[in-house]
Amino acid sequence: MVKDPQTVGKPWARPWEDILQELSVSMDEGLSQDEARRRRRRHGPNRLRETKRKSAWLIFARQFESLIVLLLSLAASLSFIFGEVVEGLAILAVILVNAAIGFGTELKAIRSMEALRRLGAVRSRVRRARELREVVAAELVPGDIVVLEGGDIVTADLRLIVASKLQTDESALTGESLPVGKKLEPLDENVPLAERENMLFKGTAVTRGSAEAVVVATGMHTELGQISTLVEEAKEESTPLEKRLDQLGHRLIGVTLALAVLVATGGILAGKQIFLMIETSIALAVAAIPEGLPIVATIALARGMRRMARRNALVNRLSAVETLGATNLICTDKTGTLTENLMTVTRFAQDGGEVEVVEGTEENDLSFKKDGEFIDPIRDKVLREMLEIGTLCNNASLKGERGVGDPLEVALLLAGAKAGLDRNQLVEKTPEIREEAFDSDLKMMATFHREDRGCRVAVKGAPEPVLEACAFMQTDGGQREMSDQDRQVWEVRNDQMAEEGLRVLALATKRVGAVDAKPYQDLIFLGLVGMQDPPREDIRQAIEECHRAGVRVVMVTGDQPVTARNIALAVGLVDAAEPEVVHGRDLKSPAELSAEERNRVLSASIFARVSPKQKLDLIEIHQKNGAIVAMTGDGVNDAPALKKADIGVAMGMRGTQVAREAADMVLKDDAFSTIVAAVRQGRVIFNNIRKFVLYLISCNVSEIMAVSLASIANAPLPILPLQILFLNLVTDVFPALALGVGEGDPDVMKRLSRKGEEPILTRRHWLSIGGYGLAITISVLGALALALAWLNMSHRQAVTISFLTLAFAQLWHVFNMRDRGSPFFRNEITTNPFIWGALGLCAGLLLIAVYLPGLSDVLKLVNPGRKGWILVVLMSLIPWITGQIVNSVRPMSLHVAQIHR
Repeated sequence: MVKDPQTVGKPWARPWEDILQELSVSMDEGLSQDEARRRRRRHGPNRLRETKRKSAWLIFARQFESLIVLLLSLAASLSFIFGEVVEGLAILAVILVNAAIGFGTELKAIRSMEALRRLGAVRSRVRRARELREVVAAELVPGDIVVLEGGDIVTADLRLIVASKLQTDESALTGESLPVGKKLEPLDENVPLAERENMLFKGTAVTRGSAEAVVVATGMHTELGQISTLVEEAKEESTPLEKRLDQLGHRLIGVTLALAVLVATGGILAGKQIFLMIETSIALAVAAIPEGLPIVATIALARGMRRMARRNALVNRLSAVETLGATNLICTDKTGTLTENLMTVTRFAQDGGEVEVVEGTEENDLSFKKDGEFIDPIRDKVLREMLEIGTLCNNASLKGERGVGDPLEVALLLAGAKAGLDRNQLVEKTPEIREEAFDSDLKMMATFHREDRGCRVAVKGAPEPVLEACAFMQTDGGQREMSDQDRQVWEVRNDQMAEEGLRVLALATKRVGAVDAKPYQDLIFLGLVGMQDPPREDIRQAIEECHRAGVRVVMVTGDQPVTARNIALAVGLVDAAEPEVVHGRDLKSPAELSAEERNRVLSASIFARVSPKQKLDLIEIHQKNGAIVAMTGDGVNDAPALKKADIGVAMGMRGTQVAREAADMVLKDDAFSTIVAAVRQGRVIFNNIRKFVLYLISCNVSEIMAVSLASIANAPLPILPLQILFLNLVTDVFPALALGVGEGDPDVMKRLSRKGEEPILTRRHWLSIGGYGLAITISVLGALALALAWLNMSHRQAVTISFLTLAFAQLWHVFNMRDRGSPFFRNEITTNPFIWGALGLCAGLLLIAVYLPGLSDVLKLVNPGRKGWILVVLMSLIPWITGQIVNSVRPMSLHVAQIHR
């Protein structure tokens, strides 16, 4: 019976001959067409599992999941039941407007799995029945022999059989920033994904060389498929704002039901009319629900999205804007986020010393420094030859300040250009006539160039093999024979440069008489080249700002530990001279961690060689420890972690579509400083939300108190249900909206981040709400009493007085929302132009409500007269005066308390 396993167990740890035997396939013949069809029926197509696309209707339906919306729906239903059709329609209009705004901003929903599936839309060359055929990637099956060359996309997980100078780009899958050389020998079975050098993985690309390999896994059984599964399984966390608004909704439900039942029951037992008490209960229900809250919150968040977009941060989900403000841990990738994502030559090590490559100055445009002095690299014989060899032994090309090709080769070209070398003239003078492509076993590359008397050989490669191939070395005084002691000295210098986080290449040369000479024999050693992806210029300042603001930054990278540590030191991520770097192979799953190991993970700031699953584990560990986690990423391997994090941040310039679709925010400039700016904006938005929620709830509490006290005292209702709705939807909303779009405190990033579980309204805020509500209630009931007893007004006119007193008291109340200790005349409220616009607009709407026929009849309002307006103005100012006195006295008492402490 033919063996046909679903996947091959740990193929990297076994000889390829054993893999072919297990899969019952010959390297020369491949599978037969019949056998391929049989296996395809058994295993299914080589594509990732399709997930149901979120329809526009589903996105629209999500807008109605809020508890606040549920409360509004309940109030609308009660209005219709008791014949208050106008009230019911008005509340429904509020619900629909809020849903439309949210729907418009969230229509571009996450499409992670669709982006992943696009990776399968390519073709592959396979050997079947001894013939080389081109098939759609979806038709590959375990056991197929695949033939690859430079530029091909790998369409399944493959075990290498034959490889010639093979390199692949696995950055999207593993995070490795440089092309990976491949070999055929079996590896240790516990080797991490990024170091499985005899494997090719679905979704990666061949950058150089050629290969033949056998398919060992297809579809969802590939590494890419497992990541796809992780994306599906990674639970999308509710954002802190969503959680807080739900908590607030629960509280409001309790308050609303308790008040309505208590007042209605008490009134009925006291002998009052049942219909009157039901109407009063509806009024209380309407008063308890801040109808404008969903609209104001949605618009404030949408404005925050626009502000972030101007700072190169595109936010996919409204509620994610505020979550950024609660973030207290940022897990960031290294390449391109903390660094420039541009490999750069920083040092040339020669026999006569070291040459540093630095930025030129206005006084001196030279970029090369030796022994502390700027030098002309063209006049330094050894340095010039190193630059020429690096330029000649090179397959990359330059386009402006960026290049196309291997990042290390691009760096060598840029160094030559910085020195003033004209590559075109150099190649024209010494044209290339032969190339020995980079060999992953030899770890060297050579090119032959025609000269007047023979050939010039240019060699670059890993320091160890290049040193072994050298018989001589170049010094300032000329060539001399290289001794074993010289090799040891250069090996030590290589180790020192590597420990500093530099990528090190060796350069060598020789002259030969014939083009068929052996390239790696009797070479002249020129020196070492140190390269690194330099930190971004603004990164240290951005990290310092994070630290001041109480936001921890943790590096999580697929790169080497030494490189990660040195970049972390360079950008100020850590202070210790020898910071601990946690290697991916040492990370256990959260369930297996001891208390000591968990604390080690929580305290570590640098993680290297981590897998996609380990990124998920790190996020889970920190989230369970109470952190609000932002995670950056750019590759396919980052998608699950981006979805799992409280805020997923994808790179817009170099990020894969998979990562961008899974993220909550996309950085158009890939800069870490943009994340910091977004965190600042998130904090501003949360403070604004807190202010307008405090404003709206205190206004609603004043309405509840006024209606409740009047009902208990058997007095006329000071404000009717439809009047309450008018205030909540019109006059309350605009000042609240103005609070929501304010610019915020410029010192917001100088304060520690708030706790993740901190509610929108703390105990102190609820006490303030009670105090403000009581002050407004006293002024409203006082105005009603004076209108009836002192001015002898009719019932309808007196209710108009209490309505207007309440309305204007709430308008002046917006000035009580200034920060404690801020100046009286110039603060974030008085300098907000939207506040003044809102006050003018609302005052005009109130006048229209009183004097416009039809609307005044619906609201049951009449002209209050001159005396009535004077009473309204005087009584409505009482809460504002009280609030300003409290705001002025409270900071002084806090200051005195701090002095005594």
